[in-house]
Amino acid sequence: MIEYKINELFETIQGEGSFTGQPSIFIRLQGCPVACSWCDTKHTWKIELDDEVNQNTMLNKGEETSQWAAMSVVEILTLVKEKAFQAKHIVITGGEPCMVDLTPLCLAFEDKGYSTQVETSGTFTINVTDSCWVTVSPKVNMRGGYPILDCAMKRANEIKHPVATEQHVDDLKLLLSEHKINNTPVYLQPISQKSRATQLAIDACIANNWRLSVQVHKYLGIE
Repeated sequence: MIEYKINELFETIQGEGSFTGQPSIFIRLQGCPVACSWCDTKHTWKIELDDEVNQNTMLNKGEETSQWAAMSVVEILTLVKEKAFQAKHIVITGGEPCMVDLTPLCLAFEDKGYSTQVETSGTFTINVTDSCWVTVSPKVNMRGGYPILDCAMKRANEIKHPVATEQHVDDLKLLLSEHKINNTPVYLQPISQKSRATQLAIDACIANNWRLSVQVHKYLGIE
């Protein structure tokens, strides 16, 4: 039976992409080798056996840590029910969630009437249900050295690209051309909400008929 390494599980408002404003249950998995320099969840990168804790400790962390709890699909479903969360949208994120097969987790929630969404860097094969919404946030030329997979780009329901410089915009244009992506919605997301990056994203969105994603949750001061 597959177990998932859960760093966090919480209810909030989705602040990015097509589902901005949607009440959501976030399941954050531990582990990511991509090593993005601007990553805001670096505590999820390493999987250390010494960081394994029980469910209660994982749920009640007072700060961001690398601690994680191993949980089966049944245990995750039970926990969501016990917490009495009202949201019916599941966001599986990380870390890099597509390091593992997410199909059983998606199936279990979809069978209970939830919609599911996965947020991935596009550097691993995406194993999810057909109805799962896939957000690919392609990480180009990161320190981990992982290439963006064509199968991931083709599976994307939306592409969400962090930008701070013109080079990031150029990287995205090249990526879309190389993988022949024409009709998938593209979101630009300013890195760290800096005004220069935000203006760059706005200008590029207007010039290319893309969309803007401004990480609403950070402006609201929520998780």
